[in-house]
Amino acid sequence: MNMAMNRLKGAIKMLVLTALVTYGCAGKSVEDQTETSNATEKEIISVPGNLVLNPGDNNPRNSEGDFITLKDGKILFVYSHYYGESSSDHATAYLAGRYSEDKGKTWTAEDVEILPNEGGMNVMSVSLLRLQNDDIAMFYLRKNNTDDCIPFMRISKDEAQTWSAPIPCITDDEGYFVLNNDRVIQLEDGTLMLSVAKHAGPGMEWSGGADVYSYSSTDNGQNWKRSAQVPNPKGIVLQEPGLVELEDGSILMVIRTNAGVQCYSYSKDKGKTWSEVEESTLVSPVSPATIERIPGTGDLLAVWNNNLSDDPDIAKLRTPLNSAISKDEGKTWTNIKTLEDDPDGWYCYIAMDFVGDEVLLGYCAGDRPAGTGLSVTKVTKLGADWFYKE
Repeated sequence: MNMAMNRLKGAIKMLVLTALVTYGCAGKSVEDQTETSNATEKEIISVPGNLVLNPGDNNPRNSEGDFITLKDGKILFVYSHYYGESSSDHATAYLAGRYSEDKGKTWTAEDVEILPNEGGMNVMSVSLLRLQNDDIAMFYLRKNNTDDCIPFMRISKDEAQTWSAPIPCITDDEGYFVLNNDRVIQLEDGTLMLSVAKHAGPGMEWSGGADVYSYSSTDNGQNWKRSAQVPNPKGIVLQEPGLVELEDGSILMVIRTNAGVQCYSYSKDKGKTWSEVEESTLVSPVSPATIERIPGTGDLLAVWNNNLSDDPDIAKLRTPLNSAISKDEGKTWTNIKTLEDDPDGWYCYIAMDFVGDEVLLGYCAGDRPAGTGLSVTKVTKLGADWFYKE
């Protein structure tokens, strides 16, 4: 009887997760420059792919990766390589890698195993970071079950050839915490920061609307301290947060929501406390956005689904995929560009890296009707100036 009830609870949680992936709503336009997808009446826009990781035999999904540039000039892309029969978020996966020797133009043809599956379900959602002490930190989720998912960190001192023992980033709590790919930052003063969404835990019913926190470390990830919870008085569904350090030293948290836009919260004390959640002007379905600072200009670059439509069936889709520039620390956005606008596409979980005067992007780019929306990962390279063109 207990086993049957556990299976039923697990099935309910899976249904909720599936609903979160597909649900969304419309919202305001971005500076009235929104490009709505009408690809059925025009040529479909799709930026060139330098690497396309399609599913195959015993490999139903490839997704959620990040980049790191090595000292010998190679670029390593690490992503979630699923194996077995299922492409579910809770199916089996390990961390695989591909290398580029020409700054992202071409990539190796075969996977290298970076980290075997050490979770009860999988390991996934990689963030790679070159620390100020020159070590490479790799963050990932170790997912054991729908009540136990914690981010871990490993350190490499030999350019991603070997990795240290895993260090848990959360030791003061238990539960199901989501840390997206390409989400960990190091502040100018050396503090490491990440933000997580807690969906389940002891004494807490599993919920699509998460409690959101940040964690910080002042000793290169050996110990972590949790912030106060992000205040959410309106009860907006919050998920999959990310962080950006602003020029004044404050921290911007960008949060996936059901409000029809990305939401913001700010910290002026290095992540100890956060301001009340507020709506941004980035129109969005229930899908994450990635925002990072362009080294050459200091402007912020956002890549996300700028999806505005009065039709709720269209407004919930993770297409088109767009970019925008902010010159005022995320308050307003201009130079709206379209990277992909296939109406059957499913574009999300963006990794962003800057290589010289070029931008590397890695993101899910599958086909929704074919059921491969999260199963195909695409890597493309564009000049930074492309994002500024009108």
